[in-house]
Amino acid sequence: MLSDLHWAARTAEDLNDLARRDAIVVLPLSSTEQHGPHLPTGCDTILTEAVVERMARLVSPHRPILIAPTVWIGLAQHHIAFGGSFSVSMATYHALLRDIVTSIRIAGFRKLLFVNGHGGNISALHVLTDALTQETGLAVASTTYTLLPNQQSALEAILEDQLILQHACEAETSMMMAARPDLVRVDRLGEAFQPGYSKGDASPLSDPLLLWSSFKDFCPSGVRGDARRASVEKGERILAIAAELLATKLIAGEPWNRQVGAA
Repeated sequence: MLSDLHWAARTAEDLNDLARRDAIVVLPLSSTEQHGPHLPTGCDTILTEAVVERMARLVSPHRPILIAPTVWIGLAQHHIAFGGSFSVSMATYHALLRDIVTSIRIAGFRKLLFVNGHGGNISALHVLTDALTQETGLAVASTTYTLLPNQQSALEAILEDQLILQHACEAETSMMMAARPDLVRVDRLGEAFQPGYSKGDASPLSDPLLLWSSFKDFCPSGVRGDARRASVEKGERILAIAAELLATKLIAGEPWNRQVGAA
């Protein structure tokens, strides 16, 4: 159910008032793609929305904030081989976000934050945050909720079989158990691991000699990491940490107060 923090739950008159009050608009970005034998294809959307909802509740007593409808499709060509996944080209993604951002600007808002929850979007957003600011005149900021400052040490203290959030793994499965336990196929958890995976293995996206390959080539199970020791308690802690870290930044006025001449 949508709360009054959501754009889609408010009238046009409400939104005009929020724009006059210089509300922050948060646009969740995700993907619809395979997540192993035990998680739904909407996992990234569900988890990004869960983080954003928790974060907005923390921010709203301090400053106006609004959650725009989630962009549920992204750059996920590396998952297509499994079936059940959607992906768009970089050109389409750029055009889609440009039109959404332009609509937000025309509606009178001045501050926009992309909160991304899909690894395949990260590199694109580094480029698009700059490009969309130049193209639309809106003060666009972006972050990936799994890469927030100080989050790494927090995750290491929670997870048992990995150091960072991977894919359909101990972390994502735990968060899904907390956010939407009805969608986790616990009877398939015994299959939800990557053979040969080591706790210290990094994400393929961080390889300094990056070569594109299908996820299916190196993770036939569809899982990067090991989900077998996932739990609700771990998931609640990870969701809370991400929401709190991001809320603290927004309450302090970041990142817009770092821009010379920003309102």
